[in-house]
Amino acid sequence: MNFIKNNLANVFTLANLFSGSIGVINLITGNYEITAICIILSLILDFFDGFIARAMKSNSELGVQLDSLADMVSFGLLPGVVMYKALEPFSTQFLGVDLPFEIKYIGLFITLFSCLRLAIFNLDDEQTYYFKGLNTPSNTILIFGLYYAFMETGAFKIFFDHSALLILITLISSFLLVSPVKMISMKFKSMKIEDNYPKVALAIGVILILIFFKTVGIPLSMLYYILISVIFQKQLKA
Repeated sequence: MNFIKNNLANVFTLANLFSGSIGVINLITGNYEITAICIILSLILDFFDGFIARAMKSNSELGVQLDSLADMVSFGLLPGVVMYKALEPFSTQFLGVDLPFEIKYIGLFITLFSCLRLAIFNLDDEQTYYFKGLNTPSNTILIFGLYYAFMETGAFKIFFDHSALLILITLISSFLLVSPVKMISMKFKSMKIEDNYPKVALAIGVILILIFFKTVGIPLSMLYYILISVIFQKQLKA
C-alpha cells in the first residue's frame, strides 16, 4: 500500500511524459488535432501529479526530477518543434538572404530556454505562489495555439508568412521563459478574495476570451495572462 501511495504521483508524471511524446510524434507527422489533445492531457496530468503528491504527502526528490524531465518533453521539446515546423517552409531564406544553414533549427531555441527555465525553477524556492518568468505549459499553449489557430482558421497569417516575425516570436518566447517578470500562479495562499484579485481577473478574462474567440482565443488568452501578470506585479508575493 505504501508503494502505491509513494509512487502514484510519479505514475501521473510518467503519463504526462507519454502523452507529450505522442504529441511530439503527431506534430511531426502533421496530426495537429492529436497533438492538441495530448497537450490538454499533459496539462491535466501535470496538475494532478503535484496535487496527488501534496494530498498523499508523498513529495520526493525523485518526483521533483521526474516532473521536470516530463515537462521538458511535453512543454519544452514540443513548442520548439512547433516553431521548427513553422519555419520549415523558409529553408535558408531570411529577409531575402541565403544563409549557410536552415533557419528552422532556430525554433529549437524555445526548447533550449525551456530547459534552462525548468532548471532555474528547480533551484528557486521563491516561486511558490507565483512564477518568475513564463511557465513552460503557458508558453506551450501560446506557441502551439498560434500555430494551431493558423492551421485551422488562417488566423495570424502575417506571422507565418514572414520568417523574421517567427524568429522574433521565438526570441520573445525564449526571453519570457527566463525573465524576472512575475507571473500569476493558480496556487492559493489564502481564500480571501482580496488576496486573489489577480487570479480572479485572470480566470474571468481567459474564460471570456475563449468564449468569444474560440480557437483564436487560445493564444490570445496566454497574451492576456502575460498582460494581467504585468499589471498585478506588486500584488504577486511569495
